[in-house]
Amino acid sequence: MKVVILLGSESDQEFVKGFPSEFESYGVDSEIIVASAHKVPEKVFDIVSKNNESAEDIVYITVAGRSNGLSGVTAANSIHPVIACPPFQTKEDFIININSTLVMPSDTPVMTVLDRQNVIMAVLRIFALKDHKLKDDLRKRIKEIKKSFDK
Repeated sequence: MKVVILLGSESDQEFVKGFPSEFESYGVDSEIIVASAHKVPEKVFDIVSKNNESAEDIVYITVAGRSNGLSGVTAANSIHPVIACPPFQTKEDFIININSTLVMPSDTPVMTVLDRQNVIMAVLRIFALKDHKLKDDLRKRIKEIKKSFDK
């Protein structure tokens, strides 16, 4: 199981800070790669092509704002799930740019999760479909969350 976190820009590094340690705590490998679909599409194609040949279970998280070509290019060429988690700075930024993440052409399945913690949980739940230990770990986490409301 591996999460490939693709960033559209070096400036997105701060947004994904902590992702690797979160995934590692559940026994899931992750890798962060900066690869703009607009500026270096050949790099994105190379990453996706190599991963399409891998036997490893992979989920992509794409982090790109403005004109989010990264999520669409990744999803259109990948056999693996793609979850976009756009890094909006302000409410205005969100309103202006959300459509480039939500509206994709046919046969370009990009799921969008706006919350950083929720994108981590979504990836883990996808992997838990095949990994029983991870499924048990997530059950425990949900129980702990529910317990916190008993106070």
